Amino acid sequence: MSVTPTDPAVRALVDAVNAGDRTAFLDLLTPGATLSDDGTERDLQQWIDREIFHANGRMDVLSETDGGRSLTADFRNDTWGAMRTSWRFTVDDGGKIRRITTGQA
Repeated sequence: MSVTPTDPAVRALVDAVNAGDRTAFLDLLTPGATLSDDGTERDLQQWIDREIFHANGRMDVLSETDGGRSLTADFRNDTWGAMRTSWRFTVDDGGKIRRITTGQA
């Protein structure tokens, strides 16, 4: 059974991923938002295109901590298949995501 993140920005981001809605995803980010994948800094826009939007990425959230800003999810895409992943989000005072940290769980 999928868990719905309690943090509104994170919940909207997961919804955008699962809807394949790149525009909605980007609207949730601060200017200059950053991303780290398995400890390596990545170009956020290139990464989301390669791993999510051009590869039919989907997230099934299994659990959350930190008020919904840390997730464990089954993530799958057409490139890598399915894997258990962890996601941490830094959300600013205005409710925009400024940092995404992801990797295998």
